[in-house]
Amino acid sequence: MPEPFRLGIAGLGTVGTGVVKIIQEHGALLAARAGRAIEIVAVSARNPLKERGIDLSRYEWVDDAQALAGRTDIDAVVELIGGSEGLARALVEGSLQAGKHVITANKALLAHHGYALAQCAEENSVCLSYEAAAAGGIPIIKALREGFAGNNIQAVYGILNGTCNYILTAMRESGRNFSEVLLEAQERGYAESDPSFDVDGVDAAHKLCLLTSLSFGVKPDFNSLKVKGIRRIDAMDITFAQELGYRIKLLGIARRLNGKIMQVLEPCLVPVDSPLGVIEDVYNAVYVEGDFVSTQLLTGRGAGEGPTGSAVISDIVDLARGQRIPAFGVVTTALKDAQWKPLGETVARFYIRLSVFDRAGVIADISAILRDMNISIESLIQRGRDPGQPVPIVLTTHESPQGAVMEACDLFSRLEAVVDEPCLIRIEDFK
Repeated sequence: MPEPFRLGIAGLGTVGTGVVKIIQEHGALLAARAGRAIEIVAVSARNPLKERGIDLSRYEWVDDAQALAGRTDIDAVVELIGGSEGLARALVEGSLQAGKHVITANKALLAHHGYALAQCAEENSVCLSYEAAAAGGIPIIKALREGFAGNNIQAVYGILNGTCNYILTAMRESGRNFSEVLLEAQERGYAESDPSFDVDGVDAAHKLCLLTSLSFGVKPDFNSLKVKGIRRIDAMDITFAQELGYRIKLLGIARRLNGKIMQVLEPCLVPVDSPLGVIEDVYNAVYVEGDFVSTQLLTGRGAGEGPTGSAVISDIVDLARGQRIPAFGVVTTALKDAQWKPLGETVARFYIRLSVFDRAGVIADISAILRDMNISIESLIQRGRDPGQPVPIVLTTHESPQGAVMEACDLFSRLEAVVDEPCLIRIEDFK
């Protein structure tokens, strides 16, 4: 039997605890599958006294996580600290430079510094592995990097944040507004006390950035990604969407368009019976279009001790077997600078909700703006009068350039009868 594959683990939160549990409970199974034992040598976290529900006494405790990078009795460092800078970045860089493989779940670090870290891994003949960085237990990194290697990927769509998907599902099922459901999500442990990373779309955008790079062979470029979260989604938008045959999902989209790549993370209307329309609660899903596989849907829990810990273990087993794959599927010299499609030039159908005082001529004014912008209305919903109070007008458009629709919304907001900023949501009609 070969020598054990030896690990140093930095970070013992939810995911780190899950990794230790799996290794402790399935040691023999992992050894059989990897062809060698997988052994934890040392661990590090901020609080050595915290009760984690696992026995850590058999491992050496290291107060300074960066010390793991320099140890000669460790083959790979598992970084589960989080954050794009600070200790996590220093540990990953130091470990790669010291000739150690790195396994990480840190999507923020990779979205901002993935290209440089991948270069560092290649220069030191080690691997940078990150199956757990996107969609938790769904093996989407392996699928894009290996399973779909024979395909030109045309598009990737993803529901990539379970917190947001839970909130949108609960709003639809209960009719409650965003703030009420967010509070419930926090009480149930689905949302952090500061939920901005999730509900403002940053978490999902980090993941989309990695999927874009893997799908299209381009350098990760988080700063070029357009991001909009779910804070402005109103309960009435969810109700109107349902009436129109849609559900609202926070959707990451990466798509080839005439030689350029569209990359956006925003709420979208998707058909109720579509592959992503049926994904509810805390579940994640990734929908892939390839030229030879046609369409594929991968779905499962996108976070948590078990699913994300399982994804980390999959990378550990691969490395213990001796598998060596470039971080983004190709060597870094083959990664290109992407040509991004300006969002205003993309063509789609749109949902627009206006809050207006119901006065004579309002519809005519709205129609005139749409006419002048060459935007055609597909459907229109107007509710009955409520004297002195604003009422909603909802319309959907035929396919139109997003820039023209955004300009029309700006003109709507200047109308005297319109109150509040118009709500504009892309419609994605894939099946």
